[in-house]
Amino acid sequence: MGFIKEFKEFAMKGSLVDIAVAFVMGGAFGKVVSSFTDGIVSPLIGMLGGGDLSKNMYVLKEAVMDASGKVVTEAVAVKWGDFLTAIINFIIVAFVMFLVIKAINKMKKKQEEAAPAGPSSTDALLMEIRDSLKR
Repeated sequence: MGFIKEFKEFAMKGSLVDIAVAFVMGGAFGKVVSSFTDGIVSPLIGMLGGGDLSKNMYVLKEAVMDASGKVVTEAVAVKWGDFLTAIINFIIVAFVMFLVIKAINKMKKKQEEAAPAGPSSTDALLMEIRDSLKR
C-alpha cells in the first residue's frame, strides 16, 4: 500500500501537474503552428518558388508501373519541402517559447523585488535569543 500512496503523492505534486498541463498546451500549440505554417506560410513562400513549399522534393528514382498502370515500385524522393516546413514550425515554436519564458522571468523578478527581504538566519537566531532573555 505504501507504493501506491507514494505514487499518488508524487503525481499530485504541483510541479508534475503543471508539466502535464504544459505538455497538453504545447501539443495544441504545435498543431496551431503547423496549421499556420501549412496554410499560410508555405503557400506564400511557395508563390515565390512557383508551388507549395511542402510539396517540393528531389526525385532520386521514378516510380515504375506495369502495363495496367499499377505501381510496381514506389518513387524515391528527398522531400526537402517538408523538412523546411518542419524547420519553420520549430523556429516559430522556439521563438514563442522564448517570449513566454522571458515574460515569466520578468514577472518573477518583479515579485522578488516586491517581496520584503526577511531577516538573515543569523539575525533570526539573535532575535530568538533576545526574546528568550526577555522571559
